[in-house]
Amino acid sequence: MTLDSAEDRSAAAGEYVLGTLAADERRAFEAALAGDAALRAEVYAWQDRLLPLRGHAAAVEPPEGLWARIEARLPKPPQAEAANDPLWQRLRRWQLGGALATAAALLLATLLVLRAPAPPAEGPRFLAVLQHPETQAAGWIVEASARGVRLVPVGSTTAPPPGKALQFWTKAEGAAGPTSLGLVPAGRVTELPFERLPTLEAQQLFELTLEPEAGSPIGRPTGPILYLGRTVPL
Repeated sequence: MTLDSAEDRSAAAGEYVLGTLAADERRAFEAALAGDAALRAEVYAWQDRLLPLRGHAAAVEPPEGLWARIEARLPKPPQAEAANDPLWQRLRRWQLGGALATAAALLLATLLVLRAPAPPAEGPRFLAVLQHPETQAAGWIVEASARGVRLVPVGSTTAPPPGKALQFWTKAEGAAGPTSLGLVPAGRVTELPFERLPTLEAQQLFELTLEPEAGSPIGRPTGPILYLGRTVPL
């Protein structure tokens, strides 16, 4: 992974949002992200482009052995050059399209389980399933309406390491950047008043990032994205 050109930066940001960077590449990207506002803007742009696909893509199970047959027909570059080989990089990004479709299927399945009729007086209700960007595992549910916001943990969530905290963010489509909703405890339900939201609409992004113990010092995420997802109306 390189960040030398605009094309490289855009591609790296897209893979970061998809959660497909290798562990060492992800660490290097996050180190660059902390001090590069333009790169963070590229990440936000990719979130706006890619995350809505979860509501439209259906999971497709490839035939058994498909990737093995494709890899067998491709020329294998020397090990030291594989990471920089353009053909290898295109194959890698093509494979990851399947991962995004799988994430969409998980989101839709979770919505079917959690769907419930809305009380007429409550107004519009929205739900977002926050998933780990790499494993696509669901970790939190966001329930939002005019009555407020509830952040509910699902499954097992890991407490942040010493000196770190979970920070809750939201960002409407087209917004210049996310708005902090504050620090939240791991593994516990958090309720916030509606007035804390800058807006509430379909396809609104919610995410949890790992930040310093007192929260991000710059009003924007500085740590890795732990869970993220977009709202759908109920």
